[in-house]
Amino acid sequence: MNVTKEQVDAGQALYTPKMLGFYDFLIIRLIVPYVWKSPIGSRLRLYNANITSNHLEVGVGSGFYLEKTVFPTGSPRLALMDLNPNCLEHTAQRMSQYNPETYRANILEPIELDIGKFDSIGLNAVIHCLPGTMDTKLVVFDHLKKLLNPKGVIFGSTILNIGVEKNWLTNWFMKKYNKRKIFTNLDDDLDTLEKGLKDRFSKTEIQVTGTVAIFRVEL
Repeated sequence: MNVTKEQVDAGQALYTPKMLGFYDFLIIRLIVPYVWKSPIGSRLRLYNANITSNHLEVGVGSGFYLEKTVFPTGSPRLALMDLNPNCLEHTAQRMSQYNPETYRANILEPIELDIGKFDSIGLNAVIHCLPGTMDTKLVVFDHLKKLLNPKGVIFGSTILNIGVEKNWLTNWFMKKYNKRKIFTNLDDDLDTLEKGLKDRFSKTEIQVTGTVAIFRVEL
């Protein structure tokens, strides 16, 4: 499937400076637990259990989970990667105590940056915003695994539409977000995600909470 620049841009256009100002309250504290039916704590536990002192965060959003996470050391190497410059600037300021590196990149394409490798990579709430099918979107793991050190881990989450429990509110938001191209996930399902990850990694763990698949993979 050929993906256009316009399709890629649509998935991250929501993140304006104004939107990022109330993103934590509206999206993370209201929509995620009450519409997508997935408690914030599940992501916080994921981050605290898997983040390392050499970490790359991909699709940084507002930086909410990074700020709430306890790093293994007081001076970690933290790198931020996103296509949206607003997200990069907002999160870099939020995490300024760690002097984060920032990189602008489209992870649907090979990442041709000389930035070294990492022991952990966070990919939270990104896949459902990418254009394409679940099968084609998983190419991002092929690109990101090249940035991992041996025994490195990639962890994060994505919102599914097929095979998960939804109510009328969930369905309304899902259709609205897909119509506006904020999401492209009407055909995203757990089986395709699980198979794609198992084909690429030696160890795969997936847990579904509400409509959200929370994953952790190792080389």
